[in-house]
Amino acid sequence: MQKSYYEASLASCCNHLAAIALLKQHRPYLEMIPSLRRPDESVITIPLPIVRLRGSVKTAAEVNCLPCDVAVLMCDPEWKIKTGAEILIFIHRSHEDFSDLLGRWRQTQVWLDKDYEWLMPPRYKHILSEGINTIYPLFMIFPQTPERIKRGLESADLPFVMPIPESMLEENIVETSSPESPSS
Repeated sequence: MQKSYYEASLASCCNHLAAIALLKQHRPYLEMIPSLRRPDESVITIPLPIVRLRGSVKTAAEVNCLPCDVAVLMCDPEWKIKTGAEILIFIHRSHEDFSDLLGRWRQTQVWLDKDYEWLMPPRYKHILSEGINTIYPLFMIFPQTPERIKRGLESADLPFVMPIPESMLEENIVETSSPESPSS
């Protein structure tokens, strides 16, 4: 598996419309979107997200980069507040095996079990992002992802999708349309 597949998928998921297209592959998550008529105000995507973990009175707040690849936050377009559903996308990386991929989800669960707030992109700084949250994972795997990872996700009852990144499509077009070298 090539690193470019991961990079292309990460870049694609940064766009709210691409994130919605990904959620269409897992209908229960698509149904969490407050308004499909106003997708730019209903879905906030945060690549390589950062959260502020609130400490107790004795400890200061701590800022951490989560081990997920993209956070998809739902937002009420009328009230400009984040709703309770948070979908965290984990894109399979070329060097990862099942335990590594699952470990990133487990580490995220541990960190988000505390009181936290999202460090929002500048465009969404005005959105109220506090309140009770429910986190949902979504794993993105590729045709080249080892079968044991797919079986592991199925066995753990974790949702996954297998989109075809644009870069993979472009590479296949180039490979199939390249002229054969002339034989002598």
